[in-house]
Amino acid sequence: MQHNTWIARTAALIALVSALLAMAVSPSAATVFGNVRGVVHDSQHHPITGAQATLQASDSGSSMTAETGVDGEFHFDAVPLGQYSVTVEAPGFAPQKQILLVVSGSAPILHYQLAVAAAQEKVTVTATPEDLDPESPRRDIVIDQKQISRYAGVDASNSFKIITEFVPGAYMVHDQLHVRAGHQITWAIDGVPIPNTNIASNVGLQFNPKDVSYLQAETGSFAAEYGDRTYGVFNVAPNNGFERNREAELIASYGNYNQTDDWLSFGDHTAKFAYYASLSGNNTDWGLEPPTSVNLHNHASGGGAFTSLIYNPNSRDQFRFDAGLRLDYYQVPNDPAMQAAGIQDREREQDIFGTATWVHTYSPGLMLIASPFYHFNRAAYEGGPNDVPIATDNRASNYEGGQVTVSAINARNNARVGIYAFAQQDNTFFSVIANNGSGNAFSQRVSPGGNLEAVFLEDQFKATSWLTLTGGIRLTHFDGQLTENAADPRLGAAIRIPKLNWVLRAAYSYTYQPPPLDTVSGPLLQFAASQGVSFLPLKGERDIQQEYGITIPLRNWVSTLTYFHTGARNFFDHDAIGDSNIFLPLTIQAARIKGLEAAVRSPLILKHYHAHLVFSNQQAQGFGAVTGGLTDFSPPSSGGFYLDHDQRNTLSAGMEGDLPWRSFAALTFNYGSGFLNGNGPNHLPSNYTFDLALGKTFGEKFTVRLIGANITNNRYQLDNSNTFGGSHWADPRMLSVQVKYRFHY
Repeated sequence: MQHNTWIARTAALIALVSALLAMAVSPSAATVFGNVRGVVHDSQHHPITGAQATLQASDSGSSMTAETGVDGEFHFDAVPLGQYSVTVEAPGFAPQKQILLVVSGSAPILHYQLAVAAAQEKVTVTATPEDLDPESPRRDIVIDQKQISRYAGVDASNSFKIITEFVPGAYMVHDQLHVRAGHQITWAIDGVPIPNTNIASNVGLQFNPKDVSYLQAETGSFAAEYGDRTYGVFNVAPNNGFERNREAELIASYGNYNQTDDWLSFGDHTAKFAYYASLSGNNTDWGLEPPTSVNLHNHASGGGAFTSLIYNPNSRDQFRFDAGLRLDYYQVPNDPAMQAAGIQDREREQDIFGTATWVHTYSPGLMLIASPFYHFNRAAYEGGPNDVPIATDNRASNYEGGQVTVSAINARNNARVGIYAFAQQDNTFFSVIANNGSGNAFSQRVSPGGNLEAVFLEDQFKATSWLTLTGGIRLTHFDGQLTENAADPRLGAAIRIPKLNWVLRAAYSYTYQPPPLDTVSGPLLQFAASQGVSFLPLKGERDIQQEYGITIPLRNWVSTLTYFHTGARNFFDHDAIGDSNIFLPLTIQAARIKGLEAAVRSPLILKHYHAHLVFSNQQAQGFGAVTGGLTDFSPPSSGGFYLDHDQRNTLSAGMEGDLPWRSFAALTFNYGSGFLNGNGPNHLPSNYTFDLALGKTFGEKFTVRLIGANITNNRYQLDNSNTFGGSHWADPRMLSVQVKYRFHY
């Protein structure tokens, strides 16, 4: 009955919003798409009519053309995330080209002053610095396929280095990705957020980094269309086939600890249709972070598939479909005592998603985007026969929903409105066998359900040529074990300092993150009580985030400095029931996370090299007692306490580039000041690693790459938190060789 009510409510919302959008009242969407606008004039600033503008993707055959009107303006809608060149040509004038990076929700305006053509005149080329959006209060970081394929370990299956090496304040601890000290992040595929309300139950990645063409990372100042999991939003623009011409790639690799990471992909396109598909498999004897420096019972294997389809029937419509599958198996590492006792715990994970998107352009600047989606996620922790007790925690979650958005852009407004909704059904099996001769045992299956509906509205208003104001609101209704509502305003401003072109950014945002559906009752509640704990209903996390920053372009270098302060109420974390390895979420009364972040990106250095640096200095503190989830009802400590994933300083710096003889290299330095030691307040010792990758291309078909992570073999304890065996040691030196073969079919 609850599910039918949700369907009726969501259908009514979608019908209402779609009707409003169809009538062409303003609004815009922040999906994987942006808009590109331009003005063309001569040296006397007279508009040039009939000039042809060509937008060409830098890494594929995808292109668009437009013609300037009587005002000299041109407009491209539904431009996917990525790097592009825009070339303008007009009879009697020398052609001119500009290179720019399009991020989701952006609408840059390019200015062309064409000179009278001279004999054998060359095309004038100018480039816009990366990470410089003078109209947005957000700092966007874009990672491209070249960085993914060159830096050591970034393209590895189940590797989060695609985030940790390029995003300030992102790091791995107890086998989980954390961003600004929080667990909850949003993955979006082609701009469609994939829902997942569970906290820290999966250790694998939802997709293979080799399938990523571009990834746009945001960690604060979020637009109103984002909610649910807002410590980081990672928007993936996958490979789509427009970069292929009946071309396939086969990657095979082997390394120490019997590492293999193999991948096969195919892609092709016509003028209107493109397809891409891939299959992958991986295996290693060093899977998760072990509890000691000795590697015991640590095998991992997995596989996956991905496909992307794009169809452009006409200039006004585009259809996209993305689907992915991941299956992963992990042995849970042992310490020597556990190994001697024959402990054989394991973790199994499955993830399946599918998204469909229809993009319709009503007129230049007015665009409708509708995206239904489905997501299935499973995390199953299974204790071995020699455990005392033997615990099983097998959760499966289904999500069905959709997103409808619209974008309306004119000279001063970049507005957006839309709805986002999903239903969720969990099916969780708990089992505990005492295994101590007492014969005590129980098992229980729970199947909670819930739903979420959100309506959002936002406008980016260009008040002057140097000042842009952003305002929006997100209204959310959640119905699960509890019913909650939230009204979250979002405010922001961007000021471009004339001549210097520095950009000052500020944002003040409220966010609501719905709780997991986990609940405890019956035999499991009785078992929890025997361990001295109980389970309170989980409430959603409510955050207030302030962010202030400055972006400084200098000779095409771009440096960004950002200060953020997040105040959280009902901060999400997790803990285990006794020694059972059944992990359940909890909420802490309050948390305060604040920090200073820096990001530096270089232009092309000496015509061959690119460099980057990201740094974060932050503090993560909790306050008060446990307010929901797993609790022993201990009174709150006086004052604050540091969260177990508090690390003050995190740094990653890298450089990659071409070398002689068709070879290339990439070097990375990573530093961490050390996570909290036990309950603190002291921290573990600092640590650092160097990663190096060397590659060479042979002919047009073969590329060989030598990959070394932690090449100095620096061994250190990463943390001693209460997840998957407690303590965790960082990976040792990992060496592998990768062979890539390209062929046509």
